[in-house]
Amino acid sequence: MAGTGTDDRILDIWVRVSTRLHSEIGEAAFQSWLKPMIVHEVADGQVRLSVPTRFMRDWIVAHYVDRLAELWTEEDGGSHTIDIVVQPDRALASKKPVVSAPAPAEAPSAPSASEKSTCMGRGPVRSTGSVSGDISAPLDPRCNFDDFVVGKPNEFAYAASRRVAEATAEGRRAPFNPLFLYGGVGLGKTHLMHAIAWHIRQQAADRNVIYLSAEKFMYRFIRALREQNTVDFKERFRSVDVLMIDDVQFISGKESTQEEFFHTFNALVDQGRQIVISADKSPSDLEGMEERLISRLNCGLVADIHATTYELRLGILQSKAEHMGVEVPSPVLEFLAHKVTANVRELEGGLTRVVAHAELVGRPITIETTQEVLHDLLRANDRRVTIEEIQKRVATHFNIRMSDMSSARRARSVARPRQVAMYLAKQLTARSLPEIGRKFGGRDHTTVMHAVRKVEELREHDHSFNEDVDLLRRMLET
Repeated sequence: MAGTGTDDRILDIWVRVSTRLHSEIGEAAFQSWLKPMIVHEVADGQVRLSVPTRFMRDWIVAHYVDRLAELWTEEDGGSHTIDIVVQPDRALASKKPVVSAPAPAEAPSAPSASEKSTCMGRGPVRSTGSVSGDISAPLDPRCNFDDFVVGKPNEFAYAASRRVAEATAEGRRAPFNPLFLYGGVGLGKTHLMHAIAWHIRQQAADRNVIYLSAEKFMYRFIRALREQNTVDFKERFRSVDVLMIDDVQFISGKESTQEEFFHTFNALVDQGRQIVISADKSPSDLEGMEERLISRLNCGLVADIHATTYELRLGILQSKAEHMGVEVPSPVLEFLAHKVTANVRELEGGLTRVVAHAELVGRPITIETTQEVLHDLLRANDRRVTIEEIQKRVATHFNIRMSDMSSARRARSVARPRQVAMYLAKQLTARSLPEIGRKFGGRDHTTVMHAVRKVEELREHDHSFNEDVDLLRRMLET
């Protein structure tokens, strides 16, 4: 196996090959296809590269592998072949040379690895430098400010996130602390969280940033309790420059975790350290959260991300296609922007499926093939209703509070509408029973099953009740 000297030589060759191919194919294609590649091994005239997905491998083999072989042969001499393998977790053996594709700015004059990570693939990567790698979750390099498509539904949250990132990177106090981002699934909260962390990491490598989900925060706290090591836990989380907690609604009802988070929150704010939090609801609407914690979460800036507009969805698709280096006909992009409306992740995933199908099957991208490939996604979006919309509509119809949907109240005047909402959620959404239960105050899936059976039974025997449910369903489907 090659030693360190050979690793340095491989890196030098890979920098030259990457830089030359980048100048030929352009920035968008380079970021989509070359950047994620890692040199795994060079031996006996064969260069072994790894990529995170099968689709990416097939695309590179079809479009770039011959040119890569030519460039490597020109730079290294002799004759070389390129072997592309799929390695999703990129967990390569420690003794093998591992060299990721450098960006043009990271060629010979770029900062050292300790100053700037060269692992900037399409998939999540564990970041180094300012982000505490042993605690923080991996950051996705695609989730940066430049790649965030801004429109009316998200411009306020974007501007607030950018202000926090810039102030923190410059060593100034942000004008608001904490920053609380909230919105529905797949609307960009996590993208903005990652973008803040990336910006700070790139502009101020000495800043200590921790980004992780509320679930992982809880698990780390439980582990510290079990190992009787809470002092170390407190020191690690209360000595950071920026603490970023994603999906804070997860700790609703978790009293011990909320207690620890509350004290960590206070300690960091007292020291002037920045806190960024995301959730699916505003602080005041988080059920099962202590009042004192809700008060703290409300004391900074609360920025919501609304559902996407057609214009924003079209912009996101255009940006995605550009980054993939693919020409997608405008009518297809417009069709997807009209049809897939609820979730940006589904929107982007749908485009990826369409492009992959066209490449692998060899058929052109048309509205007809798009309908064929995405029949399941389009069918789901044609009748897409969110659980929150169902809860609001049912609560209004039966004249109860929205909070009653998640409360522990068992009075029939509350329990029956709650059961109707669970029934409609099962009928009108693609959510699983456990997912529906979580949306109703963390109830068990068996509770949802009981509600569905009860409503079906009542519909058979109570004509007035059946009409009510039918009316609600028609209103939700239109």
